[in-house]
Order: sequence, then structure tokens, then C-alpha cells
Amino acid sequence: MTREEQLKRAQEALQAGRIEAGLETARALLRDDPKDGEALYVAAVAARYLKRFDEAGEHLKALHAAMPEYGRAWQEEGHLALARGDRSAALAAFARATRFNPALEASWREQARLLAEAGRHGEAQAAQAQRTRIASLPRELLAVTNHLAEGRLVRAEEICRHFLRQNPRNVEGMRLLARIGIELGILDDAEFLLESAVEFAPEDIQLRLDYIDALRRRQKSAEAREQAQLLYDRDPDNPLFQSRLAIECIQTGDYDRGLELFDAVLEKLPRDPANLTSRGHALKTKGERSAAEESYRAAIAAKPDHGDAWYALANLKTYTFSPDEIAAMREQAARDDLAFMDRVHLNFALAKALEDEGDYEASFAHYDKGNALKRAQTRYSAEAMSAELDRQRQHCTRELFERHEGAGFPAADPIFILGLPRAGSTLLEQILASHSQIDGTLELPNVLALAHRLRGRKAGQSLYPEVLHDLTAEQLSGFGEDFIANTRIHRAGAQFFIDKMPNNFRHIGLIHLILPNAKIIDARRVAMDCCFSGFKQLFAEGQEFTYGLHEVGRYYADYVKLMDHWDTVLPGKVLRVQHEDVLDDLEGQTRRMLEFLEVPFEEQCLAFHRTERAVRTASSEQVREPINRKGQDAWKPFEPWLGDLKAALGPLAPD
Repeated sequence: MTREEQLKRAQEALQAGRIEAGLETARALLRDDPKDGEALYVAAVAARYLKRFDEAGEHLKALHAAMPEYGRAWQEEGHLALARGDRSAALAAFARATRFNPALEASWREQARLLAEAGRHGEAQAAQAQRTRIASLPRELLAVTNHLAEGRLVRAEEICRHFLRQNPRNVEGMRLLARIGIELGILDDAEFLLESAVEFAPEDIQLRLDYIDALRRRQKSAEAREQAQLLYDRDPDNPLFQSRLAIECIQTGDYDRGLELFDAVLEKLPRDPANLTSRGHALKTKGERSAAEESYRAAIAAKPDHGDAWYALANLKTYTFSPDEIAAMREQAARDDLAFMDRVHLNFALAKALEDEGDYEASFAHYDKGNALKRAQTRYSAEAMSAELDRQRQHCTRELFERHEGAGFPAADPIFILGLPRAGSTLLEQILASHSQIDGTLELPNVLALAHRLRGRKAGQSLYPEVLHDLTAEQLSGFGEDFIANTRIHRAGAQFFIDKMPNNFRHIGLIHLILPNAKIIDARRVAMDCCFSGFKQLFAEGQEFTYGLHEVGRYYADYVKLMDHWDTVLPGKVLRVQHEDVLDDLEGQTRRMLEFLEVPFEEQCLAFHRTERAVRTASSEQVREPINRKGQDAWKPFEPWLGDLKAALGPLAPD
């Protein structure tokens, strides 16, 4: 009997009231795979029905570890807490369930009841309103919401598109399809859907908030700020609208206005940890280090388990935690009721603090735990990524580029700095952006978005990169022209500009076809330093390959293999700049890069740490210091625990 058949038998047994049989079947599945989330869920429900509460609790603990954001698991946690008579724990669990899956009607119902019993009538009414909203949704959209929350994106998209064909002006359907698009990285479609939905329902606040999010993800900072301004104008005293406008002002570089708005929010909500942390991020980006630290510490004082603020201090890279702060983090990390992302943030922050203390074994344990939590949350597959990069080598051939020679948009403005994160690309950007003819911008998503659009779908299979063979000269030129037009908002008027999206290394063939005169720099760092630095970094989004030693090592090996392919089929297209060579000879490597870019040498490039510009990456504080070797060989004290990384790197690992 297959695993699916066994699972179905267990579920049917529960539905038929044969609880003991269902539990035994689920246990059999768990003997084969103790981390089988669906079997753990069935076992937990069955054990609760049989009043075996301790066993149910053990199954749920394992389920939370395997699937930390599975809403139904937290709903079951709520039911178990009620069965044990712990109403406070039940309320917290039901709230967490709806945070991860807002379609769980039972969790909204129980929250409304428990809040009303506690005399929290305003919150009870809000929960009841959500329950009513869920109950009023068409069944198709309820199913979409469930599939989306539980990661079944293809099925969610299929149902949602079918529903919208019958109901083309349903704004909730449009909003859900846009959310699916954002999850899949198809940001242009998401933006269009939300723009249309906002036109149909201009008073719907959630729609406009989602639209702002989509615009920001597309790096359309001015448009996002305009939408946030519309919300603010509707109610200038609303803290949510003030905070959203503050964030969008920061994104457009208007730090004074953004910080002014954060101050206005904090006058009303002086101990609000989220706004104190966001204010700290803005101050950090602006370069006001001490003020940023103060804001982060204020957030922690207001909410000692606010992991985002603890990690923000750690992510300054140059911050040293005091013994009292380390003790406070340990106390919070030991709590059983810690929210998932607070636990992740605290583990990464503790790991950094203990690394600075020289306690490498304890430090690695926290890095490993934080990464394991994130790995359980993501759907990253090293095998799937290897196959995707293999397709680039298979289809992006010398013949492809010879056939399209002379096509594309001729602009020479873009400079792509790519490679792996934590490889020194921010340092190269800061050096080059110190030049009078070169603007530094952001990690722009435009190339990735175009690749997603080209994927299309044929029998469930991606058409990209095979489709590159079928594109016309007019299409290639149009894509290149669109890239130049859509990125203009990030430029400050210099002749050239930098796109520092590291993942663009996967799409060098596409870049060459649409922008044949663009310059490309591969920022490379020795394997162990680069991979372990990535493993230690908690990225805001994306870069899921960093959440495991095997995964990051395999990704680095695949990256090197693909870059070798680009060197073969596009000889001379890419300038490789080794991070260690920059540390050894800053002036020599700077002159080499500027010569490749065909711009004259300027002395201020060597004083890059004095250049005043916003830096929005994890290296923001490091590139404001003179060149140094603090990151070299940082992996060596951790070597006893890095066997999986070395094995994945193979010959790229040191002897």
C-alpha cells in the first residue's frame, strides 16, 4: 500500500469514528517517516479524540517543527488546549492559526468566543467579522485561500483562474491571484491585477495595502509612495497609514519625511516594537548608526521577545552584545510560546553574539537551529535548482547567441554585478558607485521578473530558457528597452547604473540577448568563506539555498559550473573579480574594473567608505569602513561542524 493510500485510510477511519484504527495507521506512517506532516496531524487529532493529551501534544510538537507555519496544526493546538482547560493557550494558538491560514473558520469562531468571555469585546467583534467574511466567501475562493496558505500554489492558481473566468470583476479573487503571483515571483501580473482591483473597489483598504506591497516588490517606489499617500490623505492620524507612508518615503530616499512620520506614529504608540524597529532600519540605511541602535534597543525594551530587533542589532555586523544582552536573548529563546520568526531571529542573533564571544560550538548550534527552522518553512529543493541551472547550460548555446547576434536593445547603461550573496558584491558596488559616471541603485528584480514571464506553462513544464530560441529580434529589443525604461526611476542621472541582483548569474544568456552592450561583473569569493557567510545570514526574502550546509555548498558548485559555461559560450562577456584580490590590491582591481567598464579612473573610488549613499544590504555597515579582512577564514573556527558543506563543494573545498 502506498503512503497516500495509508494516509487516506487513516483519514477515513477518523471520519467514520474508528479513532483507534486511524491513530494506528498514522503511527505506522510515522515509523517510516517521523516528519510526515500529514500523518502527524492525523495522529494528533486522533490522540486528542481518545483523550491521550500528552501523546497529542508530542505529535503537535513534532508537526510544528516539521511545518512551523501550518495553520491547521495551530488550530489543533488550540483544540487541544481547550480540552486541557487552558483557555489562554487556546486563544494564542487559534490566533496563530489564523495568522498562517486566514481561511480557518473554526479558529475565528473560537477566538470570538474566548475573547468575548474575557471581556475583550472589541477584539471579539473583529474576530467575528473575520468569521463572517470567511463564511461569505464563494467556496472556490475559500479553497484558494486554504491552498495558498498551505503552499499548494499551482492548485490555488488553477482554481482561482477558473473562478475569475466566471467572475472577472470579483476583487477578492483578483487579490488572491495577485498573492499567488507574488509567491511565484510573477510581479508584473500581480501589479496589474491589484491595480485593476483597486479601480473596482477604491475604498477597500486591504486591496490598496496589497497593491502598495506589489509596487514595492517591483521597486516602483514612487508609485508605492503615491498609493500610501492616498491612504494617509484619507485619515492622516491613522498610525497604520502613517507607518506605511513612512516606509514608502524611506524607499524613495526621503529619510527626513519618513522619520518624521515614524516619530508621529511613536507619539501615539511610543512602545510599538514594529515601528521602533522600522525606524531603526531607516536610520541604519541612512548611516546614523548610534540612533539606529537606540531605536532597536527601545523596541526590545518594549517587547523583550521581539526577535526582529535583536537580529537587527546583530545584522549591523559590527555591534557587540553585552553579557546581559546575551543572557536576555537566551531567556527569551528558551520560551515555549515564542512566535516562529521571533525564534528564528533570536537564534541568528544569539549565534552572532556567541561567535563574537569565541564560543563557536554554541554559536554553530544556534546558526544550525535558525537555519533548520527556515529550511522547514521553505519549499527549496537543491535537486530542482540544479536541474534549472542545467537547462541554462543545455539551451543557452554558442549557436543561440550567434543566431541572435545584432539583436537586442543597444543601450550600454547597465552594469550587472552578480554572483552569490555575501561574495563582496556590495563592496564592488560601493567602489564603482563612488565614480561620478556610475549610479548605484538596488538589487533590481526586473531580469528575474522577465525570466518568470518567459517561463509560461506547457503541460506543467517551464518554457524558459528553451523559449529564447523562438524570440524575435523585435521582442528582444523590446525587452531590453523596457528594462532601461522601468529602471530609470532608480537612477540619479549618471551615464551608467548598477543592478546588483546576485541571482542574475542564472540569466546571463537572457541579459546578453536583450542588452548586448551591458557590462557584467562576477563578484566571487572563495567557497568556504562565501558559503558559510551565507549560512550565517538571515535574508529578508529569497536565497532559500542558504538555509542548509548541503544546500549552500551544492548551489555554489552549480554556480561555478554555470559561470564556466558562460565563459565558454560568451567569451570575454563577464569580468570575474575575486574578493580576495580586491583585499590584496584595491587600486589594481579598481583600475581593472573601470577599464572593463570603459570609464576613466577616479581617486574617490578608493575612498568608497566615505561615499554618502543609502545601502540596503546586509553589508551596509561594513562598506562604510575602510577595506579590511574581518570576514576572511571566518569559517575555520567552525570547521568541526562543516562536513556537509565540504562534501557538497567537493573539489572546491579546501584540502
